[in-house]
Amino acid sequence: MKIALLSIKDLRGFVADDKLLIEPLQELGHVAEFVPWQAKVRWRNYDGVVIRTTWDYQDNLVAFLDVLGTIERETRLANPLQLVKWNADKSTYLRDLEKQGNLIIPSIWHSGKIGSRQVLKWFDQLSTDEIVIKPAVGANAQDTLRVKRGREDLQMLKKIFDNRSCVVQPFMSAIVKEGEFSLFYFNGEYSHAVLKTPKRRDFRVQEEHGGRIKATKPPAHCLQTGKTIMKLISPVPLYTRLDLVRTKDDDFAIVELELIEPSMYLRKSKQAPYLFAKAIDRWLSQTFTRT
Repeated sequence: MKIALLSIKDLRGFVADDKLLIEPLQELGHVAEFVPWQAKVRWRNYDGVVIRTTWDYQDNLVAFLDVLGTIERETRLANPLQLVKWNADKSTYLRDLEKQGNLIIPSIWHSGKIGSRQVLKWFDQLSTDEIVIKPAVGANAQDTLRVKRGREDLQMLKKIFDNRSCVVQPFMSAIVKEGEFSLFYFNGEYSHAVLKTPKRRDFRVQEEHGGRIKATKPPAHCLQTGKTIMKLISPVPLYTRLDLVRTKDDDFAIVELELIEPSMYLRKSKQAPYLFAKAIDRWLSQTFTRT
């Protein structure tokens, strides 16, 4: 079958390894090619479209969702639009997961103007001298700021977050001391994991910001946390990345659940490209009726 791996027009500046999918898909009898989500193509010419390196979707979410809607009407889409819409806004899916009893990093949800008193109140509410502010809709740590009490740059905060939905969280020191665990699943089945650590004097773990990535075997209760969360996601995603951080109580809190365009770090596991390809093959075998 013919598969479109949804991407962007220019991946320069990003670290992507989805090319590792091409050969195992060929071995299973499929032809895959990378297609920018903004491309003017007939999506019905593909037997399936897999969202992958669409790492600019947050700049035009409405247009992105519109394209996905067109794709889903004409062919198979993974992950499905239903999950993408839910996962696109942190204030939606993280709240939902917390309501279901899952541990997230303590969060304050904000939209509207940013004021100095408000920023100071955030430190007190979260009982911390250091906070992280990130957009509710975002990717690759774009516009994510680490702010220390007494060193607030209100002008910068207003420039980035005025009238923009955001989440405010305490800075988790474990991300620097130990790292952030990423667990990967294909069709709901655990595949592999990596540990991501930021470069010196940074807090962002993405490779584009100098983060270091290594294969790892997560602690048993980290894997159990992942297993519990995966049981709650419906429909079962074709692919999932779950980012977790260790708390002071030795639990694991959700940093993010990635169902749209996560880097799957396929190069960090010999089996991962083949497991992903097999998951795609199984997904393609499902009955599909165009609408």
